Amino acid sequence: MPEITPQIRWMIRRDLREVMEIEEASFDSPWSEADFMIQLRQRAVIGMVAEYQYQVIGFMLYELHEQQLEVLNFAIDPEFRRQQAGTVMVNRLIDKLSTQRRKEVFLTIRESNLSAQLFFSEMGFRADSVLRGYYDNSDEDAYLFRYLLERPESEFAPGLAPKNRISKYIHGKEVEP
Repeated sequence: MPEITPQIRWMIRRDLREVMEIEEASFDSPWSEADFMIQLRQRAVIGMVAEYQYQVIGFMLYELHEQQLEVLNFAIDPEFRRQQAGTVMVNRLIDKLSTQRRKEVFLTIRESNLSAQLFFSEMGFRADSVLRGYYDNSDEDAYLFRYLLERPESEFAPGLAPKNRISKYIHGKEVEP
C-alpha cells in the first residue's frame, strides 16, 4: 500500500457523519453519536481528524489529565489502514507531551484487537496491565497501554522486561524474546 500524508486538524461538528462511518466500520460495539457528543462537550476532551483529499479518514478523541493524555477513541478508515495515517495521528499526540507537564499517553485496547495492540507496540507503547472484564457489553479483558516520554533506563533489569501475550510478536510474526 502506498503511504499517504494526511492533514491533521481539530474535529468539528460537520465531521461527525464521516467519523461515525469510520467508527461503525471499525468496531463491533461502536460508540453512538450521543457517546461522541457527550465526550466532545467535556472541557478536557479534544477531537482531531486525519483528512486526505478532503475526506476524513481517521479520528482520535483524547482527554487531558494533569500529567497524562488518555486516548478515548481512535480509528482509521479500513480503506486507509497501513498507509501511515494512524502513525501521523499518534505522533502528533506524542508531540504534545513535555517533560514539564504531561509525560505519558495511555489507552485501553480490547484483548481481541491484536492489530491495535501491534500498532501501538510499534509506536513505542507498552502493555503494562490487564483489566479483567473491562467492557460493559462483554466480559472481555482490556490491556492498558502506556507511552512514557521518559522511561528510566533502570526500569528493567537486563532480560527482565515484562512479557505478555503480544510481546513475542513484531510486525505480526513470532520472534524470539
